[in-house]
Order: sequence, then C-alpha cells, then structure tokens
Amino acid sequence: MRRNLFRAGVLVALSVSVGWIGWSGDVLLLPVAGAFPMLWSLARTRLQATSVPAAYFLAASRGLPQGVSNFYSSDIWPGLLLWLVASSAFVAVHAVLWTDRRGWQKPLRYMVACVVMAVPPFGILGWAHPITAAGVLFPGWGWWGLAAMAAGLTVMTTRYRPAAALAIMGFWLWSAAEWTEVILPASWIGVDLEMGVSLGRNTDLVRQQELIDLARSQPQGTTVVLPESALGFWTSTVGRVWQRALKDTDITVIAGAAVVDSQGYDNVLVKLSADGNEIVYRERMPVPGSMWQPWRGWFGDKGGARAHFFANPVVHAGDMKIAPLICYEQLLVWPVLQSALHRPDVIVAVGNGWWTAGTSIIDIQRASSEAWAGLFGLPLVISFNS
Repeated sequence: MRRNLFRAGVLVALSVSVGWIGWSGDVLLLPVAGAFPMLWSLARTRLQATSVPAAYFLAASRGLPQGVSNFYSSDIWPGLLLWLVASSAFVAVHAVLWTDRRGWQKPLRYMVACVVMAVPPFGILGWAHPITAAGVLFPGWGWWGLAAMAAGLTVMTTRYRPAAALAIMGFWLWSAAEWTEVILPASWIGVDLEMGVSLGRNTDLVRQQELIDLARSQPQGTTVVLPESALGFWTSTVGRVWQRALKDTDITVIAGAAVVDSQGYDNVLVKLSADGNEIVYRERMPVPGSMWQPWRGWFGDKGGARAHFFANPVVHAGDMKIAPLICYEQLLVWPVLQSALHRPDVIVAVGNGWWTAGTSIIDIQRASSEAWAGLFGLPLVISFNS
C-alpha cells in the first residue's frame, strides 16, 4: 500500500512537471510533453491512471482559472470549476482506456486515446495533445513527421521506451540546434495590438479609423492581418467604410469580426480591399462555455457562437490558399490537420487574448501554431491583441 502511494506520488509529480514545462509557451520545450504516455503506461492501478492525466492536463492548462476570472471579472472560483470540467474529457478517455495487461494492448489503447482526443467530440477539449510536438522534432516532414511522432509516443508505452526516449532526445537536440523562426510569406504582415478589452467592443468610427490608418501605413501590395474581433460587429456599413478607405491603395486586410443574427453569432474573418469585402472564414471551434453554448438550444434558448466543425478548412486571399486558425482552434489538433489536407500556402493564426493577462496562454497558442507550421513547412502569420 505504501509502495503504491509512493509510486502514485512520483508519477503525479512527474506528470505535473511534464505538463508545466512542455506547455510553458516555448515552442522548443513542446517535446517534453512526449513523456506523458510513458508516465501513463507506468501506472499500476486505475486510480493512478486517472491521477496521471489529471495532473498533466491541469498543469498544462494552468492559465485557465486566471483567464476565466479576467474574462468574467469574477473571483477565481468559477475559473477553478471550469478548469476541472475542461480536464474531464482528457482524464476520462485515458482512465477508461488504460489497462494493466502487457503486450500489444497498452500501446494500441494509447493510440486510440490519441485519436479520440484529436477529433470531435472529445477533441473539442483536446488541448495539450503531445502529438503537437511533431513540428519541433520533425520540421518539414509533414504527414510522415506526424506518423513518426505517433509511433514514438506509442512506443513510449512499451518496454522499449528507453530506445524511443533516446530517439526523441536525439531528434530534439538536432532540431533545437537547427531551429529557425517560422517565416512570413512575402508581402504579408501580422499586426499585434495592445488594445485590451476594448478591441471588438469599442466599434465607433474613431476606432475603425485607427485600424484603417494602421493598415494604410503598410507598403503597397501588402496583405495585413488584424486580430480576432478587430472590426467588432460586422455590418455592410463597416464594409463600406473600409472599402472607401482602401480605395486608392493596393492593400488587402484580413481581420476578425462577429456576424450576429437572431439565432446567435459567427466568429469570422473578413477580407477587405478596394475591390470589395467578403466573409472568408467562419470559426470551426469557438471556445466552449464562454462562446459556444450548445446546451442553450436544448432548452429552446438562442444565442452563443456557432461551431462550423469541418467547414471552410482553407480560404483564399488573392492567389494564396490560407489555413485559418482563430484563437481556441490553435490549441486543438483536428482544425490544423483538416486544413493541412487541403495543402494551404500559409497558416494565419489570430486571437484576441486580452483576458489572458497574467497567464502564458497566448505564448502557448503561438508555440502550438509555430509547431504546426514547422511540421508542414508553411509560412505563418500571427496577429494577437493583448
């Protein structure tokens, strides 16, 4: 009994360390998360197999309580509750699929857990997925790199884990020595703003003019990317204001906005230029709870953001095919992989992270986006508001 408690304590402590370090916001530390399947496989009881993923996930998502508190201007308790609820899918999947049988069952079950946490419905809460580190260990390998990472994670659950760990360490050291910042595509620029909570809420003409002046200050021929919610509520009037303002330029703007109707709203990206404007992307996975609230429909209520799960994986801006990722989508697996199937030319990652003050959430989103861009050898454009 005492030995089991000691073992459980060690596994939980190591899981906290792996989650904390791997998801610290430094892209080169993502491979630390690859130790999680080993810790999960070393569990000797179902209780240990529950506590290990709980410790890993809660450490990886440690910024959530503070972020929720900032968002709702409340004390920390609602954030702590949501933090625990958010971990439920990850913990339940790994606890249910764990087995103490030796042989092929444990690696097979871990692979099933990997897939289940990568796609809906469980993938909706599939943050901190260790497979994200594929872009750091195997930059430019694309789907082969994803397969190599999946194989490495699976072997980490077997008695051959020392060999897998050494191989991962070797690729990690090689990658860290050769790592270069993900490049911007030619004539593209992502603009980071520091407008806090006012972005998207202050939608008067003064704010629109500030953003227009910012866009017009860029060189001719540039595609300017502005953060999520930058334009506020999207209307035809806002579109006309921007079109007139860009009339004598060769500048294209891609910016976030919200399209509201009687049923709810869509979190979107809008393309603006002198030639016109159009909604080019509707968010596939808004933030559950604060934005996406499907339970409201169960009670005949309306409102909340709509989730377009597998819609518009790529969009076009001129001759460029874009893989868009808005905020929460950068933490998940399936949106970027679905987009990658369509062979995009660039990843565009935007967010409005004013509510993440005091946390590493934006850094984690950036690191995740950089890892996916590195895996598929794609240029990356990032635009955040803080």
